[in-house]
Amino acid sequence: MKKMKHNKIITGLLIMFSAAIITSCSDSYLNVKPKGESLESNYYSTPAEAYAGLVAAYSALNTEAANTYCNPLGPENSASDDCYAGGGGPSDMNQWQAMNDMNQLTPAQMPVDMWNVNFVGVKQCNLILSKIDGVPGLSEANKSRYTAEAKFLRADYYFNLVLWFGNVPLFTTPQTTAELYAAKQATPAEVYAQIEKDLTEAIPNLPVTVPTSENGRATMGAAEALLGKVYLYEKKYTEAATILKDVNGTPGETSRFGYHLLANYGEIFDPNNKFNSESIFEVQKTSTQNYDWGAWGQFKSDVYSIMVGPRGYARTGDNSTAPNYLSGWSFNPITPDLVHAFVKNGVYDPRYKYTIYNLDSLVEAGQCTYAKNQCYDATGYFMVKYAPLLQYTSTVGVKELNFDQDLILIRLADTYLMEAEALVMSNTDLTRAQELLDAVRSRVGLPSVPVTMDNIKKERRLELATEGVRYFDLVRWGDAPSVLDNMENGFSKHFTAGKNEVLPIPLAELTNTQMVQNPGY
Repeated sequence: MKKMKHNKIITGLLIMFSAAIITSCSDSYLNVKPKGESLESNYYSTPAEAYAGLVAAYSALNTEAANTYCNPLGPENSASDDCYAGGGGPSDMNQWQAMNDMNQLTPAQMPVDMWNVNFVGVKQCNLILSKIDGVPGLSEANKSRYTAEAKFLRADYYFNLVLWFGNVPLFTTPQTTAELYAAKQATPAEVYAQIEKDLTEAIPNLPVTVPTSENGRATMGAAEALLGKVYLYEKKYTEAATILKDVNGTPGETSRFGYHLLANYGEIFDPNNKFNSESIFEVQKTSTQNYDWGAWGQFKSDVYSIMVGPRGYARTGDNSTAPNYLSGWSFNPITPDLVHAFVKNGVYDPRYKYTIYNLDSLVEAGQCTYAKNQCYDATGYFMVKYAPLLQYTSTVGVKELNFDQDLILIRLADTYLMEAEALVMSNTDLTRAQELLDAVRSRVGLPSVPVTMDNIKKERRLELATEGVRYFDLVRWGDAPSVLDNMENGFSKHFTAGKNEVLPIPLAELTNTQMVQNPGY
């Protein structure tokens, strides 16, 4: 991997507010000019300035680089049994390596920006919420919508924080520096209660749909889907099933929000098919902003694509059938364990070809070459969903830094399977649970299987492979210790029950504050 340029940042809770550009809407939003650090003290005097504050609240969703490169897919996939950390060696992106083998995970060796970025998002949400009532000329309709969007975003940021860290301080208003240093951690239950409150209050005031020009802004369906996911993690299965039913509608048909499963599984992650009918919560990336290495910390494009591409890659000959990749940095190679999960009785699941490339077989066939000896934890298997395909490279800036592959955080097949899980765990309406599972399988031509938790677990792994949800699924089910300590082909991961369910609190957050370290660290 090329050496990434690092800017110094101060502790996550003390980062100065800046109105970053919106990052989950159309290119017109993506190209809004940042307003700078003066925003907090003298802004919010017009409706346009209120909108700019809302723009800032979205920015943490799309942060690709802060202290380190910090797309969440990297640590999420590295921690799971879908992928290894990979890269160029055991110290390349050392935080991802620590997530890969949690025996190495310490407060000094962990993805600190998972803390920093989400708390910056919380701060931006709290600021707009504290200012919104006093903006002259802001219509009641926009005030209501902006408030709902900020609460939705705050709920999402805090959900990320409670999943990753468990014990975090809970802020719902802007804090002074002295208050930040004096803050103590809330319990996970208190954080979840605030998340529920924010989403419940936001849902009625969010639009059912948005025009194309506003793609990426929060909708009622996205908020309901997130709340259903929150309930599932709290093991509130009845509540989860109820609200997810509203999101999903009749299995296999179009829901009231316009969601329906795509007929072609391979089109879900096609950059030419953004915000498709299966996408519920999506963060848009842009390839038009001409980024180079001097723009560290400003990227609103997708850098993860080049991270997962094979090193030294080249097609062989003009008629090669190998994928047309841009050579990458070989992070998150696919585990043999995931490959084997896609094969039953010698037959590959139809989703395999849209999830995994077997490059070694193509090398053997003379279709391509790559520098396998430079790929750490090399398996020969590489990711498809975020692959750095040449056809999607930018014509401006540094190609590696300007992919426009969106990050889909929640999609319909995910909510189908979450509702099915909630129904099975609550032992209610198993007929509907069966219909939901069948719809996900029939979309790719697979027959029905009984709706059991074991089959739902298998389906979630294959349907959502490499999308960053597997690790949290394993933790939620209590399966992480057994699964992550029993991988195949000599590549072992480690997970200590009672410790690794959450990450350590970053060391900088403990210095001269009232916070305490998570157990075991």
